Amino acid sequence: MKKNPINRLSVFLTLALLLSQFSFANLFAASPYDNPDTIVVARDGTGQFRTIDEAIEVCRAFMDYHKVIYVKKGTYKEKLIIPQWLQNIEICGEDRDATVITYDDHANIPYSYEFRDVNADESQKSKAQQRTLSTFRTYTLKIEGNDITLKNLTIENNSARLGQAVALHTEGDRLRFVNCRFLGHQDTIYTGMPYTRLLFDHCYIEGTTDFIFGPSTAWFEQCTIHGKADSYITAASTPKDAKFGYIFNQCTITVADNVSKLYLGRPWRDYGYTLFMHCTLPRQIRPEGWHHWQKEREQTARYFEFDNKGEGAATDQRTSWSRQLTKKEANAITFEAVFQRADNWHP
Repeated sequence: MKKNPINRLSVFLTLALLLSQFSFANLFAASPYDNPDTIVVARDGTGQFRTIDEAIEVCRAFMDYHKVIYVKKGTYKEKLIIPQWLQNIEICGEDRDATVITYDDHANIPYSYEFRDVNADESQKSKAQQRTLSTFRTYTLKIEGNDITLKNLTIENNSARLGQAVALHTEGDRLRFVNCRFLGHQDTIYTGMPYTRLLFDHCYIEGTTDFIFGPSTAWFEQCTIHGKADSYITAASTPKDAKFGYIFNQCTITVADNVSKLYLGRPWRDYGYTLFMHCTLPRQIRPEGWHHWQKEREQTARYFEFDNKGEGAATDQRTSWSRQLTKKEANAITFEAVFQRADNWHP
């Protein structure tokens, strides 16, 4: 019996339609990691991933749930970015001192790039192509997303002392760092975006020069700040219209054995804001406390202290352009006052 070509065509089209629907559904199927379950990272292969970067990559954009990336003890040599489209992520280490994210870039590493000016002569091209990496590309970890939390981790830039070398570079808002260590030399922590809010809670931060710097609003609660050279702890560049910059509350300043003269800070830009209150300051803090960086910044720098203790807390020789807060002024500086905005963030 002769087969009907119309029926054969119909069967073929039906199968093709079913196959295409199956493929389409698979294409847009939810990722197995698109849920609030914890992801485990372990260098020894006992987790779902061996690198933190792989775990970050599987997180869904703009998550409306809390996602934990749990990182087992180990040393992770990775240069990481948490991109702008990720939020509500917590990266939690198994052990603060034994869970280490490290990299070794510094600002004076040669940086090659494609030169695009077709009208430039050879000398211009040669000079341009001798550029170095620059401070802002040296990070070990860069956080661009909002609502990110780090716990029980060490973030390290272990480059040689050959230039600025950032361990943590932040651009996101509502960031929390709890029981973390930040290790480096010059420019260890760069709080890189104006008006963003950061909380450092019971953290350890070390460095040499300007090792906490930038324009963000950041509260440091019961942190240990360790100076490794005769230099400056902070270099705030707070915008003029930002009410608060860096606030160190109940922190302890410590120094390496070779340190004899340490400034609390200097203003990287006009209107830099830094406050130390209820902190313990060692004798190596310079009597004047602060440096102007440029003489004219004495007119705009917002440098304050209140109720500090220790041999370095004496105020009789402080610069005339810094100020001791009154008790009423200090009592008004609270988490709520510093962080409160329309989003009602309570870190």
